[in-house]
Amino acid sequence: MISKEPTKVMKKLYQITNEGKKELEAELAELKSHRGAIADKISDARDFGDLSENAEYDSAREEQGLLESRIAEIEDILLNADIIKSGSKTKVALGSKVELKNGHKSVTYTIVGPVEADPLDGKISNESPIGEAVFGKKIGDSATITTPKGSVTYKIANIG
Repeated sequence: MISKEPTKVMKKLYQITNEGKKELEAELAELKSHRGAIADKISDARDFGDLSENAEYDSAREEQGLLESRIAEIEDILLNADIIKSGSKTKVALGSKVELKNGHKSVTYTIVGPVEADPLDGKISNESPIGEAVFGKKIGDSATITTPKGSVTYKIANIG
């Protein structure tokens, strides 16, 4: 027998910090402010004549498509955001700032959700190899991270 009950669709929750939410809101406002300029580009390009061979028109429409896609993506993230509370100080969790040491080398990362990850800014995803290796660890624990160059073992030096 086939069930006629409607299926529940689970919305994806995006785990982001309060800071990440503010950054996304600022980016959204900035992107929305560009809508008028792109509409003007499209309008100006139409004036160049035949749209089938109009590179300016095609370029402006492509730019509009990319802009609208990013706006929709950010709106979806904000609508389905699960704000991460400040991280634990006793074990590595979302929102934790963790200092890793390997001999004399020390690196510090903030563990964030995938949406907010920016390794160049010291924000790594809990789903990244480093994030997965340190997640749930305590100060003094070791974490082995497998990279393309081989495995590296770090000690959790501090959690802030």
